Order: sequence, then C-alpha cells, then structure tokens
Amino acid sequence: MAEELSLDLEELRHLHSIAKRPRTLSILSNEICNLEKLSSEASSGKASQIPAPISTATRVPSEAAIHYSPLASFSWDQDNDKVKIYVSLEGVDESKIQSEFKPTSFDVKFHDILGKNYRCAIPKLHNEIVPEKCKILVKPTRVVITLVKASKGNWMDLHLKEDKLKPNLDKEKDPMAGIMDLMKNMYEEGDDEMKKTIAKAWTDARTGKTADPLSGYR
Repeated sequence: MAEELSLDLEELRHLHSIAKRPRTLSILSNEICNLEKLSSEASSGKASQIPAPISTATRVPSEAAIHYSPLASFSWDQDNDKVKIYVSLEGVDESKIQSEFKPTSFDVKFHDILGKNYRCAIPKLHNEIVPEKCKILVKPTRVVITLVKASKGNWMDLHLKEDKLKPNLDKEKDPMAGIMDLMKNMYEEGDDEMKKTIAKAWTDARTGKTADPLSGYR
C-alpha cells in the first residue's frame, strides 16, 4: 500500500507542477495532502519517510491578493430581449474566464492576459437580467458579454443611476434647501455660462438682492 501511495503522490505532484488553473491547483493540492496523511500512517509515523507538504500559497493566491485592471471602457447595444457588451481584449483564453451573473449585476474576470488580469463588472444594472441565460463569447480581438433581459423593453443606460433631481424627503419641509441642492447639481453638470449664471444667482440670494435664487437664470 505504501508503494502505491508513493506512486500516486508522485503522479499528483507532476500534475500539480504543470497545472495552471487555480481551481485545478487547489483540487490537486487537497488530494496531495490527503495522500500524504495516508502515507504517513502507512509508514508507522516515521517522520523521515513523510514527504514534505507542498505549499501553494504563491501559486494559488487568494481572491483578495489578485490584482485586476478594470475594463471600464466598452461599447454596448441592445434589442428588445438582450444587451450585448463588447470588450476590446486580445489573447483571452476561455478556460481562464471567471464570471458571475446576478439579477441586477455581473462580474467577469479575465486571467493571465499577457501576464495581467482584467475585470469587467457593473454592480448595479439599469434593469434585471436572467443570470442562467447570460453568456460570454470570445473572439480574436474582443469578448462579447450577452445579458438576457428579465423583461422585454429598452434600457436607457447600463448602470442604475440615482435621480439627482429627486428631492430629499428630509428637506421637503424646507423648499429653499431643495432649490439650493438643485442649483448645486446644475452648477456641477453645467457649462461655463451656466456656472457663471448660477454663481451670480447664488451670490444675489445670499446677499439679499433677490428672494428667489432661481430668478437669476430664468
């Protein structure tokens, strides 16, 4: 039995040395540890005959230790049933893609692309999708991520965005506070001319020249 275990261990170590996928390495490591324990028992506890355990800490890093470069730039289109996301990326190996689709989000990770790892993810989608029907297609110069819509219709955007103009419930009792928030949002998103107009209206309102801060740009 000890001889058979030794042969099995030797073969598993060889497979471990040539394996590349993290999941495969983890499975092989666990099996090697199990056989090492059996081999130790079969050898009557002689430490000199127990093979040294294999450490995979440097070869199979934890999820938190893996660095991903975000793929924030991509194009997309849609029809009534699905959304297609086009990611420009060459040298992608289908066996090294890790994906997770949820009703309101998706996360796709690309490992070992010329020594780098990339990630394309949207934590809050504009609408719900059907995770089990979503798929990934790898082409020579790009990757196509297909999201199947939970309900037919047109999406205004991929991301779910909070309505900045929606009044805060805590400020409904103070109309002026809501107006000031509205002016702030318009200032941040407006052009130079809009910013000058709003700044003047803001100054006039603070100095008492006008009771209505919006009158300066009506």
